[in-house]
Formats: sequence, C-alpha cells, structure tokens
Amino acid sequence: MNNSIEAFVQSSSFTFLLIFSLLIHPSTSSTTNFVYGGCTQLKFTPGTPYESNVDSVLTSVVNSAATANFNNFKISLPGSTQSDVVYGLFQCRGDLSNDDCHDCIVHAVSQLGGICADTSGGALQLDGCFVKYDNVSFLGVEDKTVVMKKCGPSTGYNSDSLTRRDAVLGYLTAGGQYFRVGGSGNVQGIVQCVQDLSMGQCQDCVSEAIGRLKNECGTSPWGDMFLAKCYARYSESGYHSGSDNSNDMEKTLAIIVGLIAGVALIIVLLSALNKLFEKKGGK
Repeated sequence: MNNSIEAFVQSSSFTFLLIFSLLIHPSTSSTTNFVYGGCTQLKFTPGTPYESNVDSVLTSVVNSAATANFNNFKISLPGSTQSDVVYGLFQCRGDLSNDDCHDCIVHAVSQLGGICADTSGGALQLDGCFVKYDNVSFLGVEDKTVVMKKCGPSTGYNSDSLTRRDAVLGYLTAGGQYFRVGGSGNVQGIVQCVQDLSMGQCQDCVSEAIGRLKNECGTSPWGDMFLAKCYARYSESGYHSGSDNSNDMEKTLAIIVGLIAGVALIIVLLSALNKLFEKKGGK
C-alpha cells in the first residue's frame, strides 16, 4: 500500500503540472473558435457507399488544406450510385498561413464529425475556416441565407465611431476580392466569400451581408453577419469579436484554478499518509 500511495502522489503531481501548463499555454487559438455549425436532418446508414464517400471527402479536405486555403470536391467511389455522390469544400481565412489553415481545418473536421455524426450533410464555421459537405451539389450556387448573426450591446449614438464604421464597411463593399480587410482608427472590418462563387456573386453576397449588418447591429461596437456563402464582420477592437470568448475564458480559468487547488490538497493529504505509513513500517 505504501508503494501505491507513493505512485499516486507522483501521478497527481504530474496532473498538477499538466493542468498548470495548460493554464499558461492555452491550446486553442482564436482561429479555431466556434462560430456556428449545422447538419441536415437526413441521415445515412453506416457501412454504405455514402459513408465511404463522406469519409473520402473529409479526408481530401484535410489533406488539401496543407497546401491550399480553398478547394472543392465531388466524390463517387467505385460501387457508388448517383445518390451516393458527396460534394464538399473547405476555405480558410485569407490571411492564414498553410500551417494555420491546416490546423484550423483539422479542428473543424473533427468537430463536424462529432456534431453531424451519420448525417448526409453538414457545415461548420470556425473563426479561421469553413467546411461543408452534402449529397446535393451546392458548388457555385449563391446562397444569401442568414445562418448566424451577432451584435454587440448598443452603446448609444457616437458620431465618430459610426462614421468610421460606415467608412470601413463602405470600403469593404467596394469588393473586387474574395477576402478583404480594412480599418479606420480603432474600427476594423473583414469580409470573405466562399471561392466557388463568381466575383459577381461574391460582390452581391457581401453587399447583402454588409447591408444587414448595418441595419441590424445599429450602434453596436461590433457585429457579425454570416450568410451561407459569405460573411462580414466589424469591431471597434478588431474583427475578432471576443466578448463571449472572454467570459468562457474566465469560467475556464476558474474551473482550472479550482481543480489545481483540489489536486494540491489531495497531494498534501497523500504525502502525509505516505509519511505515516513510512513511520509505521520503520517500527
């Protein structure tokens, strides 16, 4: 029993160090923050050709993301019928390196597999990347459906801030690129289209997103408008609106600190028991 207590003390010490290490070096970067996800209601039967095609699409997505920031696929493996065909694509934010893009896509595909298990279609948007697959072709099809919108709390009318915001959004509306960022003072903005769209479709989608963003977020200091094939975001403190993330981080830190304190207490108690058994064993 003396040896088992000592082993557990050593194991608990490792847990303490691991948790403390995670506290100092958070593993999740801002690019992998969850934005939205959705799945089709239709499910496929495991072990069928359709499942093989879904796996092949998602594998192709991950492999391709190592060297590109966008690609699309149509997969129909041998033995598949027309109803088994799977379409898919991925896209990373335009300012990400290949390594960051690949890391984001790996996270996205992993989460998508959990959220949309055995569903015939699914889509997932993280801060830094987007992944989608379905059995109905959506490639090259413009879709301005609102899938997610968030606005910061209204801070009242501020002429200078609104002027800067409208100037930034006006610049982003001018378009001509699939990915564009802009800033004026402390206001920054970003727009991006999925690159299977034509430039004309992209421009139309971005204009819709920005129009909705201005109308629905009013005087908010930040806003996000995600349509099915494009998005627009602005913020007075950078385009990564992290209001919710900061609250989550505070909760996470509180949990970790509490866990560390609990582990430390266990270590102290077990160390005391260990010394007690050592004294009894020496008699």
